[in-house]
Amino acid sequence: MHGTVLLSLILSPELGRFALAFACCLAGAQTVLPLWGAWRGRTALMASARPLAWGQFAALLLSFCCLAAASVANDFSVRNIAENSAVAKPLLYKLTGIWGNHEGSILLWALILALCGVAVARFGRNLPGSLLARVLGVLGGTALGFELFCLLTSDPFDRLWPAPPDGQGMNPLLQDPGLAFHPPILYTGYVGFAVPFAFAVAALLEGRVDAAWGRWVRPWTVAAWSFLSCGIALGSWWSYYVLGWGGYWFWDPVENASLLPWLTGTALLHSAIVVEKREALKIWCVLLAIGTFSLSLSGTFLVRSGILNSVHSFANDPTRGVFILGLLALLIGGALLLFGLRVHLLQAGGLFAPFSREGGLVLNNILLCSICAVVLTGTMYPPFAALLLGQAISVGKPFFDSTAVPMAMPLLATMAIGPMLPWKRARLTPVLQRLWWASLLALLAWAVAAFGVSGTLPVLAAGFAVWVIAGAVADLASRILLFRAPLRDSAARARHLSRAVLGAAIAHAGVGVTVLGLVGMSQAQHAIVSVHPGDGVDLAGMRWTLRSVRDADGPNYHAHVATIDVTRNGRLIAELHPSRRVFPLQHQTTTEVAIRTDLVSDLYAVLGDEHEADGTVVLRLHRNPLAPWIWLGGLLMAIGGFLSLSDRRVRVGAPMRARRGAVPAVPAPAAE
Repeated sequence: MHGTVLLSLILSPELGRFALAFACCLAGAQTVLPLWGAWRGRTALMASARPLAWGQFAALLLSFCCLAAASVANDFSVRNIAENSAVAKPLLYKLTGIWGNHEGSILLWALILALCGVAVARFGRNLPGSLLARVLGVLGGTALGFELFCLLTSDPFDRLWPAPPDGQGMNPLLQDPGLAFHPPILYTGYVGFAVPFAFAVAALLEGRVDAAWGRWVRPWTVAAWSFLSCGIALGSWWSYYVLGWGGYWFWDPVENASLLPWLTGTALLHSAIVVEKREALKIWCVLLAIGTFSLSLSGTFLVRSGILNSVHSFANDPTRGVFILGLLALLIGGALLLFGLRVHLLQAGGLFAPFSREGGLVLNNILLCSICAVVLTGTMYPPFAALLLGQAISVGKPFFDSTAVPMAMPLLATMAIGPMLPWKRARLTPVLQRLWWASLLALLAWAVAAFGVSGTLPVLAAGFAVWVIAGAVADLASRILLFRAPLRDSAARARHLSRAVLGAAIAHAGVGVTVLGLVGMSQAQHAIVSVHPGDGVDLAGMRWTLRSVRDADGPNYHAHVATIDVTRNGRLIAELHPSRRVFPLQHQTTTEVAIRTDLVSDLYAVLGDEHEADGTVVLRLHRNPLAPWIWLGGLLMAIGGFLSLSDRRVRVGAPMRARRGAVPAVPAPAAE
């Protein structure tokens, strides 16, 4: 206890505010000096970018540690701690709750952005000096905006006097391990796209985009995309097992705010490959880099401005929204203006036929961006209709399902074919010959789904999901000449297979696995019943019996815990314990879902209201087929991305011998 108090005295809130202000000064210097040096050709000024990036990160890390120390020590003289923590709050959530509120989340955002700058400074040593200076200068300017936002409108160290003896505690919905670690991963994905954005702006300033630029941008895009995929999957999983609605995605405006940059980021990732391999799609790639980070910033603005409200929102302040809107206009408006002025310098690269790998990736980009446009329209139309027309309009799941889902079908159809196509020009017949057994599996899946799945779109999606998974396997089999060469030779080829190729196949298969999970969830069986203890109901061929409801206490809540026996033909197959938690400090009640999974389906139970008058208890019961596959697919996508990133040829883009003295064709981009 004394150590905690001593630590809080050393890492005081005043020191944290000073460190934040110092980081803001360093970010300003990081913005001006390297960009001026690159413009004037002054090596010393350009060289200042790296130490300034390190200094800014160190200052922000100290500021963040000061806020963490205040939270652990229960320093309720800090307004942010008093409003979002309490003495009885478990230590884990005192730490993770730092970013479970507006002020702390913005400080974390700035810290991750500074970490991105340090990563570029550390792993970009082989970048040309002027390009590195410009990239770090743009990152410094972006960080400067968010640090000013912290200091001027969202000070996490604002004092409160007199200090209350106890705090208000955090939102009980956020007191969960899944959501504790979901925001940092999601923010890393959001902020990670600032690096491709900085590379795009730097390329516009230099007036050059070539294959080397594509190799430099690609690893940062892969890293950001992988973190964002993981963060979205964690958020979806949290919605599934915490909110108690029995669903995984509700087309919530804030959920859509994370989906939009993921869609354009996926398009950016594929465009960077074309720039690297063929020096084509340069303009497309630069515009996607700007657009993806724009959508990341727009999501921050929409969540914190009060325009979009949802269960995921935790701030509602128009003043903050105006500041972020101004920052958004300055960063993105400036980037787009620069794009308009310098786009003529980005000369077109290699030509290609419509039916080629480049053509397939162009189609992939068009479909992804079209889906993004539909989701953006559905998300933004209600607030704009209310503002301009005075009409209260709700756009929900039926709209998105009927518009975005059909557009995803051709995207799935092309995913298996695209990796098989050669560059520049291709013929369909050889590709289909290598995919003949994948076609058979897809047809078989359609036939099976037609008899066991209700709905036209789920049936189509099931077949295309199998097609994507089988196509990924067929791509790998084709590369190692499986069944076309001796097994020993195929095994040798498999051992030397590029991790980038293997990661891409795993990520594509992950998409198919997720789609199968979505198809399964569309066939979920559920019921809402009122029963007495000892009574049971039949659902999905099983007997669900409420055995008892008992009281239990947690560290800062009281709970009612039910025991539900699930039997089939008299044999017990699961014992579920859903609960309701009452948090006295916040006067709020939450539900704790009970889930029993065998990775093929989930048994899902929620404890509802208890009626004292007649002694009945409300239960929400579900059997969700293939539900775990939704998040298993998301995990596979992230694993595929990180596996690709582990391939030196993706991270560096130069052969190993180049480090031993050979002169490379292009400078190595992102790592030593």
